[in-house]
Amino acid sequence: MAVSEPVSWDQLLRTAGLRATAPRRAVLRLLHEWSRPATHAEVSEALAADSWDRATVYRNLCDLADAGLVSRSDMGDHVWRFELARPEVGPDHPPSAHPHFVCNTCGKVSCLPDLPLPVEHVPAAVRNGRVEVRVHGVCDACAA
Repeated sequence: MAVSEPVSWDQLLRTAGLRATAPRRAVLRLLHEWSRPATHAEVSEALAADSWDRATVYRNLCDLADAGLVSRSDMGDHVWRFELARPEVGPDHPPSAHPHFVCNTCGKVSCLPDLPLPVEHVPAAVRNGRVEVRVHGVCDACAA
């Protein structure tokens, strides 16, 4: 599910308390276009033509995550993935509160549609922490 593009990336950045720099705008635009979780390596590679080094891209990804504009998740493989925060999820849920599909063969991660998941009992440790739903399987490309 793609997030509608803000009228102004600059205004969004300033509202979040960040300077509106070219690398930050580029990262936000890229994550908006992809509308899926992306690794630091994927973002760095996609923005390499803009001459920003990997450290600059990583610092900006972390700054955007700290400001709440980007969510950062580990899909169980110890690799951070970043995606544009989804404010439409609602005020009672963190921006990344939606399910993801992880391919067991190629490792590709994609967003799944928001579906209600009935939960009968939630341990206190889960109620007080962050909940992430991941579905593992084999993607269509690897199954072919």
